[in-house]
Amino acid sequence: MNALTFFLAVGPWQIVVVVMVVLLLFGGKKIPELMRGLGSGIKEFKDASRENDKLDEKKN
Repeated sequence: MNALTFFLAVGPWQIVVVVMVVLLLFGGKKIPELMRGLGSGIKEFKDASRENDKLDEKKN
């Protein structure tokens, strides 16, 4: 079996373990703040990507 395939094969028990570890590390109150920050970061990345595409279209 390929090592990459082994690491990408995530089952339901692995997800449960990861969620439990995250809860233990950050606590229930901190997780919404982390997700909010992650969402805003993704939004900023998408906006910058669209802006870059518009600048490329203007150059051509």
